Amino acid sequence: MDEEYDVIVLGTGLTECILSGLLSVEGKKVLHMDRNDYYGGDSASLNLTQLYRKFRPELAPPPELGRDRDYAVDLIPKFIIASGELTRILVHTDVTRYLEFKQISGSYVYRDGKISKVPSTEMEAVRSPLMGLFEKRRAKKFFEFLQGWKDEDPATHQGINLDKDTMKTVYEKFGLEPGTQDFIGHAMALYLDDDYKTKPARPAYERIVLYTSSMARYGKSPYIYPLYGLGELPQSFARLSAIYGGTYMLDKPIDEIVTDANGKFVGVRSGGETVKAKQVIGDPSYFGAGQSGEAGQIRVIEEGKVVRAICFLKHPIPGTDDADSAQIIIPQNQVGRRNDIYIAVVSSTHNVCAKDVYVAIVSTIVETDKPEQEIAPGLQLLGPIYDKFVSVSSLYTPTSTGEADQIFITRSYDATSHFETVVEDVHNVWKRVVGKDLVLKKREVEVEA
Repeated sequence: MDEEYDVIVLGTGLTECILSGLLSVEGKKVLHMDRNDYYGGDSASLNLTQLYRKFRPELAPPPELGRDRDYAVDLIPKFIIASGELTRILVHTDVTRYLEFKQISGSYVYRDGKISKVPSTEMEAVRSPLMGLFEKRRAKKFFEFLQGWKDEDPATHQGINLDKDTMKTVYEKFGLEPGTQDFIGHAMALYLDDDYKTKPARPAYERIVLYTSSMARYGKSPYIYPLYGLGELPQSFARLSAIYGGTYMLDKPIDEIVTDANGKFVGVRSGGETVKAKQVIGDPSYFGAGQSGEAGQIRVIEEGKVVRAICFLKHPIPGTDDADSAQIIIPQNQVGRRNDIYIAVVSSTHNVCAKDVYVAIVSTIVETDKPEQEIAPGLQLLGPIYDKFVSVSSLYTPTSTGEADQIFITRSYDATSHFETVVEDVHNVWKRVVGKDLVLKKREVEVEA
């Protein structure tokens, strides 16, 4: 291979596929390689046989679960926020033509031992058991304040400076109870912990407005999900890259990241051949996650672990009005933890499992040496579990920006059940690779109700 590429991308996880698609559209000559023979890397969707082979190699799937081809089980469950950043990327690149979306039926939050729907209309808010009558009035004033905020009109600010005052100050101004703060901060602003409360309020304000505008878009919940599972997303971006001249090589072992005498990236060696390029982007597993690089430098470090349990159920989740899909967030304060617990539920209406089967995935950031016990509060909400597959994976983050050696490493997928943190990483890596911000155009996305 004498050809030289602008960028080599290693791994076909969603982050990598979005970047290779966007770079190809930008006119870069991209080579995309993966050691696996399927798309998706860590964010793949597996059929029944693949799932059992991964978690229980000695067992065949039980016949009562139905046909292999009916399944596309996500290894990392995440939903798409209707007005969020991933939707903007999908629409900007026109990748939506390869995908069909369906709505997630409801977003729920755990409070005082039971789950309640996050209100999606004013009527639901009035009836919601999440708040008492007086608290509802205070919350209404809080939301009216956020919706009415105009940067250029001080009359809408009520004495608050979003860039200086903390979110704690804003909550206190409206007299919101701790339980209400939990539900707003974790089920709507989708923060992983409470650190946001001590920081300026603007990012939280933007997240809450994003959630409410996504909710208003399709009703029921702010989330959409691709039919046939999340594995469809990386494949769609791979198609986009190919249309713009990107080259794909699956089932290709990566033996060495080749650098010059100064440690700068030169190419990638696979077997007897080395492919040259100016830059490389890849997921942490290609850069000796936790091991030293060629010159003894450590390129990625572990910043924690995430535990996930993929559960097969033969019934909808109790307390969700028999919803065919749902997101449930257990805020950390409710169960005495530092990190939230997330539950994502999908079913045969999303073409990811057989009829009358529900796939519920429970995940959180690991805090103790007994990870499975940490998701117990989530597992208890599911009712009888037909089968479950538990995994613990490391969360890796790069040790450098990559600008010095032109080696750009993405981050591992966290425990959140939405894509906003993934897209933050896409923007971050793009800016480091290209040297300027990623700018997206706006168009609408079609969704099946």
